[in-house]
Amino acid sequence: MNYPFCLLARSASSQSMKKSLIVGVLFIIAVLIVSTSVIIFLNGNKKANNPTTPHLTYTVVNTYPHDTNAFTEGLVYSDGFLYESTGLNGASSLRRIDLTTGNVLQKVTLPNQYFGEGITVVNDTIIQLTWESKIGFIYNKTTFAILGNFTYPTEGWGLTFDGNRLIMSDGSSNVYFLDPTSFERTGKIQVHDGNTTVDNINELEYINGDVFANIWQTRTIVIINPETGQVKDWIDLTGLASGNSSNNEAVLNGIAYDQNNDRLFVTGKDWSNLYQIRLMPLAAMPA
Repeated sequence: MNYPFCLLARSASSQSMKKSLIVGVLFIIAVLIVSTSVIIFLNGNKKANNPTTPHLTYTVVNTYPHDTNAFTEGLVYSDGFLYESTGLNGASSLRRIDLTTGNVLQKVTLPNQYFGEGITVVNDTIIQLTWESKIGFIYNKTTFAILGNFTYPTEGWGLTFDGNRLIMSDGSSNVYFLDPTSFERTGKIQVHDGNTTVDNINELEYINGDVFANIWQTRTIVIINPETGQVKDWIDLTGLASGNSSNNEAVLNGIAYDQNNDRLFVTGKDWSNLYQIRLMPLAAMPA
């Protein structure tokens, strides 16, 4: 069948309009998809670059004296005493301390080349790290006699014990697991809050299934899931008095826990006080 030319032209024009309309709709859809993707991307980056606001703060339960010449690198509570590792070359030591008075009851000094770091108690021994020497020492808990030593490939910062594994930090975002007998590395996690890694992990304390960690040069402690590395909470310790405000190195560092009496202690390098604190939710801040 033959159609008039004008009808064919009208039909062709209609098809052209439909195609233009379809193209226009597809273009709008594409723009919307791209815009949505950009918003999601930006929001995701914003979240990733801004770790979770601290969820917990504290109230002071008791205040105890602390040696202002103790450059605290490790702290642990065991059998009624505090055990403390102090740093600085020529001033590093391992100490047994009376909690109430702050008096040093027993002390051994490290050779000048060693910078003392984190400590933990394993059965009848105390394990102590050193900073850059990549060597750790094993002491008799009662006499402080050196029973041996071991080496590790990174710097030594924090150390704790979960009953089965030594847990060690090196100032990065990594936390390592070591066999408490052979001291061989058995695993590693990276500390992160969502998609953001958390660096400067320092002194450690294992408390009821979680790892508490000082963040170096801040008044912040993070609570870490030791199986995944995910930060479960941030603790804001702003306001704790160091008693040594003129010393930039006098930073928060030192966490100890009395399991039997559910007491949490914190202090810092060269601080005049050691605090027993109780954690509490941080009050909601205005937007």
